[in-house]
Amino acid sequence: MSARLAVKKTYKLYIGGKFPRSESGRYLPAKSASGEFLDNFSHASRKDFRDAVVAARAAFDGWNKATAYNRGQILYRAAEMLQNRASELAGEIARSTNVSAAKAGREVTLVIDRLVHFAGWTDKYSQVFGSVNPVASAHFNFTTPEPTGVVVVLAPDEPSLLALVSLVAPVILSDNTTVAVASEKFPLPAATFAEILATSDLPGGVVNLLTGKRAELTPHIATHLDVNAIVDGADDSELSAKLSSGTAVNLKRYFNHAASDWFSAKVEDPYRILDTIEFKTAWHPIGI
Repeated sequence: MSARLAVKKTYKLYIGGKFPRSESGRYLPAKSASGEFLDNFSHASRKDFRDAVVAARAAFDGWNKATAYNRGQILYRAAEMLQNRASELAGEIARSTNVSAAKAGREVTLVIDRLVHFAGWTDKYSQVFGSVNPVASAHFNFTTPEPTGVVVVLAPDEPSLLALVSLVAPVILSDNTTVAVASEKFPLPAATFAEILATSDLPGGVVNLLTGKRAELTPHIATHLDVNAIVDGADDSELSAKLSSGTAVNLKRYFNHAASDWFSAKVEDPYRILDTIEFKTAWHPIGI
């Protein structure tokens, strides 16, 4: 009897709640830190990025209308689903990066805890950052936070999953939608996380995940006129310079968090939510 051939998985993109292959038909081999072949993953193109932005924009109005309670429940649900697949994700991190099982398990535990942490901020950030302003006239004056819109997130190579979640969670908890570019070197844990999001009640298009070459997508990220902000954690000075200069042309917000210690509690700072919110001040006359 002939030996059975293993079925190698090709990890797909995550766009609009679905898992398409790249429209270009391209894929790349995922290898461990020691060079061992693991699986294949889709190589996102410029067209895939544009499709992801369209999906994020289409999802924006619905996500913006969701209550803070609902958004918190969805983020908590994602943590629940991740908990159920914790051993699978830890194994994927360990085989990709060749770290110990204990270190991979610690990363997954931190990812779960970070999702729960930011889930708790969905109904609090507007209270903390909003205000009732004293004015010298017969008016009420309120300042309230509002989402920026479609935000592109670039994750570093390591830690591939923890950094991605730490960047995405504060963006979506405040009603934004996002296009996330996963770790170029170790994309498989992020691709598995997308599968978890698809089963966590998160509406399609709120989070879109692309895998592939950051350098290929960077010029289009910087110049796309329907992207409102970029949160850069990729730790690539050359690409960061291109993004920064490109966003200056069309006045996108650009934030660089590449120097973050992703295992530190400082990454849970709620002031990171301010990166992708804007403030609206409204005047209301008293007694009318």
